Amino acid sequence: MFQDKYVFAQLVAFLNRSKFNRIVAKFKGDKYVKHFTCWNQLLALMFGQLSNRESLRDLIVALDAHHSKSYHLGLGKNVSKSSLARANQNRDFHIFEEYAYYLVNEARKKRATDIFKLGGNVYAFDSTTIDLCLSVFWWAKFRKKKGGIKVHTLYDVETQIPAFFHITEASVHDSKAMKEIPYESGSYYIFDRAYNNFKMLFKIHQIGAFFVVRAKKNLQYKSIKWKRRLPKNVLSDVIIKLTGFYPKQYYPKHLRLVKYWDEEQEREFVFLTNAMQISALQVAELYRNRWQVELFFKWLKQHLKIKKFWGTTENAVRIQIYAAICAYCLVATVQHDMQIDRSTYEVLQILSISLTDKTNLRDLFDKTKFQNDKERNRLNEPCLFNF
Repeated sequence: MFQDKYVFAQLVAFLNRSKFNRIVAKFKGDKYVKHFTCWNQLLALMFGQLSNRESLRDLIVALDAHHSKSYHLGLGKNVSKSSLARANQNRDFHIFEEYAYYLVNEARKKRATDIFKLGGNVYAFDSTTIDLCLSVFWWAKFRKKKGGIKVHTLYDVETQIPAFFHITEASVHDSKAMKEIPYESGSYYIFDRAYNNFKMLFKIHQIGAFFVVRAKKNLQYKSIKWKRRLPKNVLSDVIIKLTGFYPKQYYPKHLRLVKYWDEEQEREFVFLTNAMQISALQVAELYRNRWQVELFFKWLKQHLKIKKFWGTTENAVRIQIYAAICAYCLVATVQHDMQIDRSTYEVLQILSISLTDKTNLRDLFDKTKFQNDKERNRLNEPCLFNF
């Protein structure tokens, strides 16, 4: 990294442009393009994400303010509102989707850990709904007078990186997205109550993977075998067989039902799992870590732009979401490679006001001081990347 490079240009150096160019060539994204290429588009969108721009006009105003630096920032000769809007509307979103998955895989490899020591990856699956104005986003009909989309995310709990994401209309039920998940043998999948889809849960069992799902209150079952000498806060640990008309057909094998008392929340949780080899406390601990995906959604909505969109078409919305994921993975990669001892919140705050400065990245993070120590440990901020 050279000290006379802009901060944003130093960040871009962490991205693999050759890989992106191969993806663009695959989808012919730069065909007939003379100036504003797909790479320029990606960098413009990531600049908007990292600098916390509210709208397309806001982003263009910010870029125009640094017009003389545009080329050295990697944004090309000129970025106009019409060219960026047209690119978001017309260019194939699969280009940015595939590159986002590439960055996800690279970030997961670098941040690979084995916290739970279960012999497989641990994933939490959930979705977040993003409300949209139906009169503007006509294609995202949710209710009679309301629009919206859902981002279904498979979150790697150990690396704290999303491993898979699936975007649908908000009207699609959460459990229907389970069939899209790329399941891995030997891995653990954690679900909330909305995912009591026994047909899909049995498919997870058949491929040699494991699941932990919170049971519904009206679950019908027959107890087969009880465990004795239960650890503290474990109310029961039972092998069961489903007796409901459809559940017993969809899941004909035995399941394990664990009842756990959470002292902090003072409430009882009931879990279903096919993992017979782990302890009841491990089952409860796995489900407790499902909250990591909720923190990820909260962090993404608070600090990146996926609630206010810079285009109205479905293609533009998808491209912006994938650009946000690319920005998230870039921050994770920079934080890992440079061994930055700061929270993700701090890293983003420092970057957002320094993108057009000529400061070495190492100096930028080492010399910036927070006066209020409470600010560094804000209890209301999701604690990501801090294992």
